[in-house]
Amino acid sequence: GSQHNDPFEAAVKGQEERMLRPKTNHAGGTLGGISSGADIVFRVAVKPVSTIGRAQETSDFTGKATVLEAKGRHDPCVLPRTPPLVEAMAALTLIDAALIQRSRLDLIGSRTVPLSAGADLVADPAQSARLVAEREAKRQKL
Repeated sequence: GSQHNDPFEAAVKGQEERMLRPKTNHAGGTLGGISSGADIVFRVAVKPVSTIGRAQETSDFTGKATVLEAKGRHDPCVLPRTPPLVEAMAALTLIDAALIQRSRLDLIGSRTVPLSAGADLVADPAQSARLVAEREAKRQKL
């Protein structure tokens, strides 16, 4: 509950482009599954490798009892390879979500910055419709 609350505060003019920013980052950068604008932080747990160098009892696909013996070289620790894999998967997941959101905004002709923020971004549904039509035409050619 309250340990994960991240109150917002007004961004200092000239330092940030956003109107608001989170004061803390107790929830790891997401609130209700939506990015709060803070750094995204998460924990990862990795189970031990199940392929070990000694015989293990198991069953085959027919249910018959058998013994599994791993042959060849198997690393006892995958930890050195884990951080790059987790970082890459996190990056792919975030860019995927960003591209999905971008396509949604193009379809409806809106922006994430409200006009009251004084930004010079104006929603133009006609321009968004043209972009969607151009993308569809490119997809048809492929």
